[in-house]
Amino acid sequence: MTTDLLPSGTRRIDRMEMRGITKRFPGVLANNHVDFDVLSGEVHALLGENGAGKSTLMKILYGLYQPDEGEILLNGETAAIHSPADAIRLGIGMIHQHFMLVPTLTVTENVALGLKSSRGVRTDLDKVEARINELADLYGLRVDPDALVWQLSVGQQQRVEILKALYRGAALLILDEPTAVLTPQEVDEFFLTLEQMKKDGHALIFISHKLHEVVQLCNRVTVLRDGQVIGTRSTDGVTKHQLAEMMVGRPMAMQPSKSPMNLGDVRLSLNNVEAMSDREVPALRGVSFDLRGGEIVGLAGVSGNGQRELAEVVAGLRPLTGGTISIGDRPLAGASPRAIMDMGLSYIPEERMRDGMIRDFTVSENLILREFDKQPFARAGFLDPAAIKRNSTELVSKYNVKTPTLETPVKNLSGGNIQKLVLARELSRKPKVIIAAQPTRGLDIGATEYVHARLLEQRDLGTATLLISEDLDEILALSDRILVIFHGQIMGDVPRAEATPEKLGLMMAGETHLPDEAPVS
Repeated sequence: MTTDLLPSGTRRIDRMEMRGITKRFPGVLANNHVDFDVLSGEVHALLGENGAGKSTLMKILYGLYQPDEGEILLNGETAAIHSPADAIRLGIGMIHQHFMLVPTLTVTENVALGLKSSRGVRTDLDKVEARINELADLYGLRVDPDALVWQLSVGQQQRVEILKALYRGAALLILDEPTAVLTPQEVDEFFLTLEQMKKDGHALIFISHKLHEVVQLCNRVTVLRDGQVIGTRSTDGVTKHQLAEMMVGRPMAMQPSKSPMNLGDVRLSLNNVEAMSDREVPALRGVSFDLRGGEIVGLAGVSGNGQRELAEVVAGLRPLTGGTISIGDRPLAGASPRAIMDMGLSYIPEERMRDGMIRDFTVSENLILREFDKQPFARAGFLDPAAIKRNSTELVSKYNVKTPTLETPVKNLSGGNIQKLVLARELSRKPKVIIAAQPTRGLDIGATEYVHARLLEQRDLGTATLLISEDLDEILALSDRILVIFHGQIMGDVPRAEATPEKLGLMMAGETHLPDEAPVS
């Protein structure tokens, strides 16, 4: 091993190589003799559709899985990585898409969690805090060491995760969808941090579905498809279209095709809506807007600013504490989720496995969850298996769901196919209003393209759609106008033609008076 140290005092990893990595699961060859490497001072992107084998490969590198074949080398020497503890000891860290922090502890306590104290049974949080400040200054990771994690923005929480990894001596960092929940301004700051880490000699592996970020940030890119390496190439001169085609094996349209808008009547109306969060603090503060047939209205905002509460209030899953909501001319006050559904609302929930599907139910059973007690699926109180099978066969075919059988439990399907099932069930009901919350979160470029096409199809049919997304690219691609939410309040209503990532990013951070512009009302 090299004795060179990074500026932070960490032992350098000049080269990490994965050779011939093969990993099998029952019925699935997840990695098929994969070769992958990353060098000190570079960002190497790992791309592929859902199920391509990216996560499996990185879990092997981080010690969560053991390969059936192949080896890992650090600086030319074989490395035995049997657990995350081994990986951390060797200088490998991983920043997960969903942060692994304890909200009720401070930044310093989270960084120190699980580490031995130099004072035995007594904590040495003062030493930890001093080191956090050193690393924060070195890499531009500004954060208050004494702040409770739940009080921090999403971007600040991500800095804590990076500080945790650096504190533990990570010379190689695996970054899994690190920009998924950041504002454009936070992404810019994050990229500056990564550029500094790259200059200082860290090796960085970057997993993302955002191809423009890969082209902007990374030095090399490796694409996986069906568990095999399709190719590795420099990002110099590469285009998003070329990367997308490598991922899916066919030409891709990078922007969905939208027909002219044909506005109809008001389908959903919110007037001064207020609601509480799970912590019994105000989550929605006087939210008012109308949603008309034939339009997609995007709701943009950083995670945790009231989006989930808004979706649940409209769906009848969270009580109103003030204001009114109507579908057409019918008020929702006091209506059950079932009654609201019968008024013509379809709900695509943020957590598809928690709120959209029953894990252990089959594909067929999940497809009739909304109307299992109605004809043609039930007669005289008994389910009709033939009608259920016909319905499932039709929807699985129409929505291109890849499933071994109609009797396969949904927990065995990929995220993209589970989301297609949710869409199939909700859209087949011919809704008047759709609440689509994070409809493509965690989906690959092919599945995302499919979901976008279905939502635009509903728009052309005259459906009113509220698209709640933390992905500004998605908001800008699909929306006819855009609402921005911050701390439970609507900061503005922007026509798509006037919306830019910079303007929306400032509003997402709470700015209402934008540079060189009139105040947004």
